[in-house]
Parts: sequence; structure tokens; C-alpha cells
Amino acid sequence: MRRRFGDRKDGYKLRKADPFFRIIPYLMKERSDAQVFFEDRVYLEETDKLIRQLRKEGHAVGFLHIVIASMVRVISQRPKINRFVVGKKTYARKEISFSIAIKKDMSEDTEETTIKIIFEPTDTIYNVIQKVNKQINDNKNTEDKNSTDKAAKFFSIMPGFLINWSLNFIRFLDAHGKLPRFLTDLSPFHSSIFITDLGSLGIKGVYHHIYNIGTNTIFLAFGTKTKEQYIDEENNITIKKSMDIKVVVDERVVDGYYFAKSIKLAKRIMAKPRQLLLPPNEVIIDNEI
Repeated sequence: MRRRFGDRKDGYKLRKADPFFRIIPYLMKERSDAQVFFEDRVYLEETDKLIRQLRKEGHAVGFLHIVIASMVRVISQRPKINRFVVGKKTYARKEISFSIAIKKDMSEDTEETTIKIIFEPTDTIYNVIQKVNKQINDNKNTEDKNSTDKAAKFFSIMPGFLINWSLNFIRFLDAHGKLPRFLTDLSPFHSSIFITDLGSLGIKGVYHHIYNIGTNTIFLAFGTKTKEQYIDEENNITIKKSMDIKVVVDERVVDGYYFAKSIKLAKRIMAKPRQLLLPPNEVIIDNEI
């Protein structure tokens, strides 16, 4: 789709949106004003089977890859969750991008870093494994710093008033669609979804706030797996492994019903992920651009 007046480098302006959603950003000016919290539970029997199969095939894969691939698939089918609000206007994002916080190694003294990965709506679990593992491996060296780390270091050496002025200037440029592409490329706050995996820390998922800076609309967190008694449709009691996912969204981009159905779809895909072995039959385009 060619760029039209009012579009941004990273998004298409919505031109057919519900009038109510055009005024919502003026009523709730910050993402923190518009946060909605979702929680759901994923049963992992089929998920674990697929992970074991992929590992036998030689793939380094875990639940993180399943979560990411599932959310990529959800965006390909329900593209309205891949919108963002900035400068009190709503845009459909041009790409699917994920920011992921990782530890370079499991030591308290080791710095955390953030990686950002671009996906295609047709990506399968194999594509996701390849892209995620490459980025993680490239950033595991504790001596090296990626572009995001270098930018954070640059700002950290400034005096406080200059940090404040610089970030306000960045917000101003972003609100008017003038933020340079190299800054949006390195910024973890300009992405479709921010994901954190807390399982390696031995804790359950938490509700993580979304940031007022940038264009990130969704924050998804998950943690340790648990086993619980499960009663099936025939009243048989079994033990099932499960994991809770917690999602915080900016409700200004689309109504809560649409978000809720999207989270339910994500849950179904994570629980029965074999469909991720193949690309989607079709990719749905946001119909309000």
C-alpha cells in the first residue's frame, strides 16, 4: 500500500475508524490511562508434544517460541491489535515487531538487554525459531552491546535536565511522525508486542505496565508452569500442566471485545500449536485504513 497524506513511516492512519475511537485519545491521553488487563490459562499437553518433536528434529525451541509464533499468527488474523496511538491519532502498524527482554546470563550482576525482531504475517514456527535464536545468540555475549544498549548508555551519561529535554523532544518528534527511522528501529518501545519470559527466574507471570513513550500497545508476560487437577467433560479428574499468560493492552486502539477474542485465539493456538507448522491460509488486512 502506498503512503498517503497523514501516514507515518511506521503506520497507516485510520480513515474509517468508529467516531468514538477518534475521540478516545483525547479523553485518555496516555497509555497508562487506558490499560486493560487480561489473564488466561494455557494447557500444555499438545504444546509440550510439539516442542519435543521439534527438539528431536534439531531445533532449539521452548515455550517462548510458541508464544511468539502464536501472537504473530493472531496478528495475521486479527490485525486491529497491531495498531497504536501516538499524537492522539490511531495508526495501523506497517510491520509485526516484537521486543523481548533477555538476560545475557543468569547472574544478578549481568546486564539485561532488549532485542527487537521483525516478523512476517506468514511466518511459521520454523521461521520464528530461526529469527529468535539468531537474535538471542547475537546478543548473549556479555562484552558486546547492541544498538539499544548503546543508546541507553548515551542518554545515561547526560545530566538529568538534558535527559528530560531529550526525551520530551523525542516524544514531540514521534507525535508528529518526524522521529528518524534509525531511532524507531532501535527503540524497544516502538513495537507491536513487548514480551517477557519470567519462567527462568522461577516466578509466575506478572501484569507489566505498557509504556507512555513509543508506540507499544501490548505487553505479554508468562512465567513458571504448574500442574493442577483438571475435570474433563465426562467428569474425569486428570493432572494437567498449565501456564498462565498475562496481557496488558492499550484499549484506545480497538474495543475490549475484539481484544478478548484475540486473546482467546492466542490461547487456542498456544494449546494446539501444530497449525504453526504451516503458514496461515490467508492474511487479514486492517479494513479501517
